[in-house]
Amino acid sequence: MKFVVIPVTPFQQNCTLLWCEQTRAATLIDPGGDAERLLAAVAERGLKLVSLLLTHGHIDHVSAAAELAVQLQIPIVGPHRADEYWLNDLPQQSAMFGFPHTAAFKPDRWLAHGDQVTVGNQTLEVLHCPGHTPGHVVFFHAATSVAFVGDVLFQGSIGRTDFPGGDLDTLLASIRERLWPLGDDVIFIPGHGPSSTFGAERRSNPYVGD
Repeated sequence: MKFVVIPVTPFQQNCTLLWCEQTRAATLIDPGGDAERLLAAVAERGLKLVSLLLTHGHIDHVSAAAELAVQLQIPIVGPHRADEYWLNDLPQQSAMFGFPHTAAFKPDRWLAHGDQVTVGNQTLEVLHCPGHTPGHVVFFHAATSVAFVGDVLFQGSIGRTDFPGGDLDTLLASIRERLWPLGDDVIFIPGHGPSSTFGAERRSNPYVGD
């Protein structure tokens, strides 16, 4: 598995282009905007985009998903069904946060804790990690110990819990009970900002450090 992180839109949220080196099949995790730029990154590497993966339903992580899905005739996978109300609210979210109008949509597949998603020969494990939103999921590639955590955890911080459906205690439990057991050596790619490791955050993160 290989991947590259592509910050998109003025919000600079991280979209990850992930692919299988053997098959050249690829996915985009959280395509939050700048669709043409994302397609250019796919074409530049000679990849075939086969799916779009969503960690949660906030506009800055899904804004380009429906456009790309229709254009390429590929499925949208995730998040957990508990974020359905966020996806239904996308027109209001786009107006509130200054994004281009984004219509409501439903993914082709909702995800649940323990599910798996494949990209070519690569398998991603799905962990339901609510707290930032009720339906937030994390994608974990066990073979390389890399986790794509959306807005659950950041270098030195954690996701906001002041949006509707957010809950601080739930978020802290998701991190401690579902992420930490994966191991201190796990590298995580957050929805915003630089990557880190679970071990580094357990040592120094003021919100969830040991």
